[in-house]
Amino acid sequence: MPDRRRPLLVGVVIALLAGSFSFVGWAQLRPSKPTAATASVIGAELRPDPGPGVDPTVAPLMAEPPPIGEAAPPASVPVTEPEPAAQPEPEVVSVAGSHLRRGVARPISSPATIADVRGSRIGLYSTPGQAEADDAFQNPTWEGLPLVFLVQQRQGDWLEVQLNTRPNQTTAWVRAADVSLRSTSQRIVVSLAARSLTVYDGQAVVLEAPVAVGTSSTPTPRGNYYIDGAVRTPDPGGVYGPYQLSVAAFSEVLMSFGTGVGQIAMHGTNAPNLIGSAASNGCLRLNNADVTRLANTIAIGTPIQIS
Repeated sequence: MPDRRRPLLVGVVIALLAGSFSFVGWAQLRPSKPTAATASVIGAELRPDPGPGVDPTVAPLMAEPPPIGEAAPPASVPVTEPEPAAQPEPEVVSVAGSHLRRGVARPISSPATIADVRGSRIGLYSTPGQAEADDAFQNPTWEGLPLVFLVQQRQGDWLEVQLNTRPNQTTAWVRAADVSLRSTSQRIVVSLAARSLTVYDGQAVVLEAPVAVGTSSTPTPRGNYYIDGAVRTPDPGGVYGPYQLSVAAFSEVLMSFGTGVGQIAMHGTNAPNLIGSAASNGCLRLNNADVTRLANTIAIGTPIQIS
């Protein structure tokens, strides 16, 4: 009699085997849910491994990775403050043809102090308290004008003053006993770009005027200077107008001009159409009415800033 249980047993075995294969196939096709470990690998250039128990979606961002070819910086780099830049010493240079070592003029605060030389000759010193002078100036000047300086500072019985000589903005020391002092609240400001001149008395504007300035090849020198003389011209309708106001500044390209030494001035003109342009050899030209007002407004020794 045949055994009826054998086919049943074989069927059961076949069914079990088929079920196993189908489960494996389903398991291989179904995507697995990311774990914390796999989440820390996804986008690993942006996020570090947050460690166990930390939600990887809120882990902090890493710093931007270093550029390709450069090593990553160490975890901590000691920070050191840069050394402060060395402060330059005050400019003191030798003056050609003289033993004098000069300083350089600075902007003058208002009111300014003016020094009128008393005697026919004044000694110039490189430092205050020096026993013997390094140079001397005659009074009056070679043009016959009274010798005037602009005071920079005072140390006891000594004054540092700006001189009307080359190089521009030269200063030296003089004995206070050799000069008489006075003050002025006036100052002149010249803008070469705007081609304008403004006179202040304290903070108040007392005069404004357009000017002609030096050409590109004979520029008006920039710097801090003062008015060291004023003269009425013999021909009010001529090239220089009715007045010339001498500035303690010298052309940086013309060592001489006419019969002079290349010193610039503010003066009138017989070509008013050039006012407001770059037309001069370095001087500042004004309309004749403006230079007349200027000459009757300011004192000799008034500081002037040209920029």
